[in-house]
Amino acid sequence: MCGRYILVQKVETIEKRFQVTAPPGLSFSPSYNIAPGQLAPVISSANPHHLDLMRFGLTPYWAKKPMYLFNARAEGDRNKENKPDYKGAKEIINKPAFRKPIRSQRCLVIADAFIEGTTEEGLSRPFMVYLRDKQRPFAFGGIFDEWLNPETGELIRSFSIITVPPNTLIQKIPHHRMPLILHPYQEKKWLNINTPLSEITRMMAPYPTEKMNAYPISPEIRNPRNNTPELISPMGERLLSERDYKSESELRLQGMGRYKRK
Repeated sequence: MCGRYILVQKVETIEKRFQVTAPPGLSFSPSYNIAPGQLAPVISSANPHHLDLMRFGLTPYWAKKPMYLFNARAEGDRNKENKPDYKGAKEIINKPAFRKPIRSQRCLVIADAFIEGTTEEGLSRPFMVYLRDKQRPFAFGGIFDEWLNPETGELIRSFSIITVPPNTLIQKIPHHRMPLILHPYQEKKWLNINTPLSEITRMMAPYPTEKMNAYPISPEIRNPRNNTPELISPMGERLLSERDYKSESELRLQGMGRYKRK
């Protein structure tokens, strides 16, 4: 699963990386602890050339009250054992909350890294997971929906991050799920509602282990009110060795700054 992630890039960096435009006055502060219920930047199939803010945690259009479905299993009710080598059907296409969004309401969820806890201890033993070679920001494969609050008349736009079986890095944490991380060449196809559904489901695979790494961080990340750079300070060794290890302080200095529109 993926219930916490990090995004601290400048708006201009996101615009350049994804070839999108942010609306004037976009209000989003850098966050080391994006949690369900918070607003976060996404790029949607409904507006693929613009950066939008949506609520993390999807509420289906048919819901009678707010829901926070922050993750959507690619396999649906299949692969309940979360086998890493699962090659079967992607039953997300038949789940009531997801079958419409996966066909026509997809989005890119922008991130710099994500937080994963162990299967048994959760965020009491968290790790920061990132892509090597300064690959940030990157995009999770997501879906979104619009829900009209019957009490207030407010239109809520919200999203879920799709999850897939774990690669060998995530198994080392250990955890039984990981977010769907898209390769850059897949992003435009993901946003294109004319892409065949069979091609979309083929994208739902674990990201290559050799392109990722992780290290343990403070359990203070459990509290969504905590949001400081110190949260991602290493508290142990990386799970995989790297020839040139970049510390979290270097990570902050290399393009991770305040969102500031000029």
